[in-house]
Amino acid sequence: MPVFQPQNDPGANFPLLLARAGLVPDDSFEGSVPPSPHATTCVALRYDNGVVMAGDRRATSGNLISHRTMEKVVEADRYSGVAIAGAAGPAIEMIRLFQVQLEYYEKVQGRSLSLEGKANQLSAMVRGNLPAAMQGMGVVPIFAGYDTAREVGRLWAYDMLGGRYEEREHVATGSGSLHAGTVIKVGYRADLSRDDAVMLVSRSLWEAADADSATGGPDVLRGIYPIVATIDADGWNLVGDAELAGVFESIRSLVTRGSAT
Repeated sequence: MPVFQPQNDPGANFPLLLARAGLVPDDSFEGSVPPSPHATTCVALRYDNGVVMAGDRRATSGNLISHRTMEKVVEADRYSGVAIAGAAGPAIEMIRLFQVQLEYYEKVQGRSLSLEGKANQLSAMVRGNLPAAMQGMGVVPIFAGYDTAREVGRLWAYDMLGGRYEEREHVATGSGSLHAGTVIKVGYRADLSRDDAVMLVSRSLWEAADADSATGGPDVLRGIYPIVATIDADGWNLVGDAELAGVFESIRSLVTRGSAT
């Protein structure tokens, strides 16, 4: 077995291990695998009656826009949803399996898994993706839902090792999370109404798109808007594009007015 000095250790990169061991030229794998599509910015926050989740629609492959209409915020079941950032392929597969598992549990047990149990199940799935994460295909989701037992909205953040962390107010993930999270932190209040919460997450994605090239803003020309959904006592509800068009027009007016002054 080859022995490497710390500064020359290839780590978990198998192609680099072969190259460092002299079994293949250093440039044998260069350009052989194109960048995989990655989802970018997603946010979630609690408001007075539940939670709101939002995500932009852009997926990138390296410096290229690979998809303009990706749905990064999806319904897990009636009272919960998942937002994804990271490698798009593994993330989509993970969500589909998660949906099936929740449905299977409900059919077998005759009742839904608790919201905390759903968060734990997703944590195990993220941990199971660790080998892929070590190769650059990590998945970092947000899980949120309405806890029917406590009658309150709850949300969780995750890391690539499967660690889950319940957040009391808001959470952001993805390449534009710094900018989106800052906007939410500044504008957040515990008594936000549903409409105010939708406005705040929309403004956070607007600012993230303005500062982060991997985050897509509203595309009025193509009629493409971020995915925004609320989850409350009535369950999962998508915010329609017509409403979002008005929200982003209000944001545009505010930004334009601010620039003029």
